[in-house]
Amino acid sequence: MAGMLIDGRVVSDDRARLEVRDPFRDDIVDTVPIATADDIETAIVAGVDGARQMAALPAHERAAILGRAADLIASRVDELARILTREEGKPLSEATGEVARIPELLRLCAFEGTQLRGETLPIDAAKGGEGKVGMTFQVPLGLIVAITPFNYPMLLVVHKLGPALASGNAVILKPASATPLTALALCAILLEAGLPPRALQCLTGPGPDVAGPLVADPRVRLVSFTGSAATGDRLSRLAGPKRLLLELGSNCPMIVLADADVALAAAATATGGYINAGQVCISVQRVVVDRTIQGDYLDALLGLVQAIPVGDPLTPGTRLGAMIDAREATRVQGCIAEAVRDGATLATGGERDGAVLTPAVVTGVVGGMRISREELFGPAVAVMAFDDVEDAIAEANAGGYGLSAAVFTSRLHEAFRFSRAVDTGMVMVNSSPLWRADLMPYGGRRASGFGREGPRSLVHELTETKTVVFHGLDG
Repeated sequence: MAGMLIDGRVVSDDRARLEVRDPFRDDIVDTVPIATADDIETAIVAGVDGARQMAALPAHERAAILGRAADLIASRVDELARILTREEGKPLSEATGEVARIPELLRLCAFEGTQLRGETLPIDAAKGGEGKVGMTFQVPLGLIVAITPFNYPMLLVVHKLGPALASGNAVILKPASATPLTALALCAILLEAGLPPRALQCLTGPGPDVAGPLVADPRVRLVSFTGSAATGDRLSRLAGPKRLLLELGSNCPMIVLADADVALAAAATATGGYINAGQVCISVQRVVVDRTIQGDYLDALLGLVQAIPVGDPLTPGTRLGAMIDAREATRVQGCIAEAVRDGATLATGGERDGAVLTPAVVTGVVGGMRISREELFGPAVAVMAFDDVEDAIAEANAGGYGLSAAVFTSRLHEAFRFSRAVDTGMVMVNSSPLWRADLMPYGGRRASGFGREGPRSLVHELTETKTVVFHGLDG
């Protein structure tokens, strides 16, 4: 039985527990404790003290800890990937790729934590500033709460923990209820690497019961949340006067202009729409393609999608495994069926077996359909046609989300035009919106949330400026 990490201890006593199930096999992988109100209070008290310890720890020591953790993870990729696949359902090849990214990401976080700089201030530019010297420097916020989703149970955890610890904060982690095992293994490795025990704690259990009290507590200085827009809205109402970083999902458009490389766009769709069974907030969800090349695009796309190997995520060669559970697969299948009832056509896929949904392409989609506006979070791509470039831009900006978008074109001026006109936090040119480098600023606009992840961006989000003025230096 797995245990939580609270105040430097593994807590796994005789209490209510939560099952962690393999989505593909629908069997129990392990159980984790359900944190109580006393557990939450203990973690917060310990975390406040842990924040003081981390702020006093020199940056080079924090960097060394993260470096040792990176080395430990690099030596355990296969073990951690198997845990990840068992609890989340993605193919083992994808899980291995996810874990293999972590060492470099931790080292990058360690570096950025050593690069915080202030500035000198021109105090004598103000009347009465003569003989005074002013400066600023960055100081850690204190206690951070990180709430992470199920779809990347190691990568997205490290994107929150790494910058927070590198910049001298303490963290209470609340991982997704469906995928806590990878997060617990990661936290244990960080402690093994020498992190002060009170600097990192991990509480498990149902989100509303555990995350809610953490978010509302005034001793918490910042909440970093990745998840649904509805949950983000509830948490923001609970938070009170503290900083929030919210990554709330999307419905990413991919625009394919008449001059685009059709084969390249189709290949990008077949990858970007179905990695992790489409359970990625920057996956390709709707493709808006020039009507004059729509037939060529679909001819190129359908064969690629139909060739995606579906099955047991632990079997070599599988490219699409299970969704997180059968309920989610049923929801996505229902959304596809609704689009078909409204006049769209299911060109391929959409068959369900438990938590497995075969990769689907839905054509003839129009702007009023739910599949073209809401976040689907499943292995289906909606294809829409446009006749005028301005209509394509308008469709890309339709709906409330604004995380990532893509445009395929061979004309540089059209690429710049779309990059400026599309109201998203990120734009990819001649690649799917799914593409991400861990070092880049990552985040959205509008209903997709606010704030930026990425080590350099987040290190600055998790610190604040302190101003110091020396008086009486002229004698």
